[in-house]
Amino acid sequence: QVQLQESGPGLVKPSQTLSLTCTVSGGSITTHYYYWSWIRQPPGKGLEWIGYIAYSGSTAYSPSLKSRTSISRDTSKNQFTLQLSTVTPEDTAVYYCARGDHYYSDYFGQGTQVTVSS
Repeated sequence: QVQLQESGPGLVKPSQTLSLTCTVSGGSITTHYYYWSWIRQPPGKGLEWIGYIAYSGSTAYSPSLKSRTSISRDTSKNQFTLQLSTVTPEDTAVYYCARGDHYYSDYFGQGTQVTVSS
């Protein structure tokens, strides 16, 4: 069974870069034809897809976040990483990593709270 675990700081200052890592077990992030996404849920709002990195290493991002987002991977550690730059309090959310793309995900991490505050 695939398991995902998010890790990273829970508090980020405004204008800084948010960085989170997802460690995957029970399956390889290079296995055809899986996609690995970051998704967030701001307080009181619905889920928002941020972007994915594919089994091939190609990436895709939400148009609304594309200019500030970068997703990369370390295949030796079976991890993928989110970087969101120039954060504001509006980026406060629970951040999830998941297996899937912007249409459908079947496995999710437990989520990690990230608060943007000075």
